[in-house]
Amino acid sequence: MSARDRILQRLRAAAPGITPILPDVHAFHAASDAEQPASSHAARIELFCEKMAFWHGEVVPATHANWPHKLRELCVAKGVRSLLHAEPHAAALQAAGIGGLKPYDRPVEGWKKELFQDTDASLTSTRGGIAETGTLIIWPDASEPRLMSLVPPIHFALLDARQLYDNFFTAMTDQGWSEHLPTNALLVSGPSKTADIQVTLAYGAHGPKELIVLLLLEEGKMEVLQ
Repeated sequence: MSARDRILQRLRAAAPGITPILPDVHAFHAASDAEQPASSHAARIELFCEKMAFWHGEVVPATHANWPHKLRELCVAKGVRSLLHAEPHAAALQAAGIGGLKPYDRPVEGWKKELFQDTDASLTSTRGGIAETGTLIIWPDASEPRLMSLVPPIHFALLDARQLYDNFFTAMTDQGWSEHLPTNALLVSGPSKTADIQVTLAYGAHGPKELIVLLLLEEGKMEVLQ
């Protein structure tokens, strides 16, 4: 008997009219959190950076004011000739003097070859980060579709440090995911990776070979990462 047949057999054998008791996920996490020391903003930042480094990602501290200039320095250092970006970031990128700007302003069918073969890097926003796993939360939309974080060899991501959460459950509940989920949500931990070949983890096999997070800190809070 296959696994599918066994599952169907159990479903058919279940007594009719009995509603299964759902687990109390909130109570589980409340009890788990009670056993842990109280978290702090600085601790979340430190853990996020540690986990992101484990996944071969890079975290670069910046402020809400100077991140475009930090990005320009990174583009120059990495030889980025073209940077894919969404329209909301255009003015800041132009003011910073970043060359090779490429706005995502048309359907993918019209320039697929250029996107996949002639685009060095992309810049995306994020909805937050998860400290426990070193993960970015990305909610693609029409102006910033998911291929922006999946296709170019280098992915730059903006992360507001105020939107760092202890774990995935806290992120979902604090942001009210149950009320307004997007068509798809991306959870990104480091650059692309695969273990398809001999069950050996390899980085950069497909998608971005580098992930660089510009962590946006408040003015005067840069010492958190010192």
